[in-house]
Amino acid sequence: MKICFIDNTLFKYNSSDIYSKNLRGAETVLINLSNSLNDLNHKVTIINNCPKSEILNGIRWINIDEASNIENYDLVISNGDCRLFKYANSKNKILFSHSIQTIEKFLRKKQLYSFIKYKPKICFISKYHKLNRSKLLYFFGSINLKWSVDKIFQSAPVTENIDNNLAIFTSREGRNQNLLIDIWKNYIYPKNNNLKLLINSQNKENQKYNIFNRVQQNQNQLIKEMSKSRLFLVPGHRAELFCLAAAEASQMCIPIVTLGYGCLSERVIDGKTGYIAKDEKEFADLTLKLFKDNNLWLTMRNYLIKHRSESNWQKVASDLIKQIYD
Repeated sequence: MKICFIDNTLFKYNSSDIYSKNLRGAETVLINLSNSLNDLNHKVTIINNCPKSEILNGIRWINIDEASNIENYDLVISNGDCRLFKYANSKNKILFSHSIQTIEKFLRKKQLYSFIKYKPKICFISKYHKLNRSKLLYFFGSINLKWSVDKIFQSAPVTENIDNNLAIFTSREGRNQNLLIDIWKNYIYPKNNNLKLLINSQNKENQKYNIFNRVQQNQNQLIKEMSKSRLFLVPGHRAELFCLAAAEASQMCIPIVTLGYGCLSERVIDGKTGYIAKDEKEFADLTLKLFKDNNLWLTMRNYLIKHRSESNWQKVASDLIKQIYD
């Protein structure tokens, strides 16, 4: 198939930036999925704010300002914006939605007219995503995909050289990091002041509670920090439709404790790969339990090791094509 992705993210990127610290989940998904479609011998074009138009590893990258020739494709995928379908023609159109969109939000962002004009199918990436989107906004149909994670997380060694007092949070600050800090300060640190938490913050005041800033350089540094961590703590957030950060932690075989907000209850098998707490106090208690009980922690870690790498981007790419043909 001849496939085109269109993205209007303001910062410049192409596939060589896959491990950049600036890349967010939506762009990481686009690169990994396009690479896997290319590996399956599909002809892939990406129109975005790339530094320059060029062919990289068999994929054609076109700077959006130079996309003057409207070509025909078997499938066109817009990364979050219905208006971008004007750059390419296809009878098969899919909108990747990375937020809970309402009719009001579609109107405010001036996308409703384009949605009606181009009639794309919506791609849902979790049950939570589908349940919290207006049914009118998938009037033209939908597909269901479950994202994978980059292969570097699946191939990273599962080391025994971990810090048994260390937990980590790697989602964005706005995804309830402050709530996690409050839980740590009020319920976890007072009961065990040997424990440490790595987060995305420069606030030195937090250090007196053993909350430290992560070294945010690139994905290789992230792998290094996660490899040393005993637990992955993530409350969740209503805006989390998949949470790649939690999926990456699972592939690194790190048990997760969450409040299940957003899609996080779908990222954890409660009691097997971590815990879904019913409130902040239980979140803290379960965290302390997993720090203290080595047998329990090892059982969860071994379960994660056994089921590691059951998902990959080629499976996602194949599933996408299958659903288009169906």
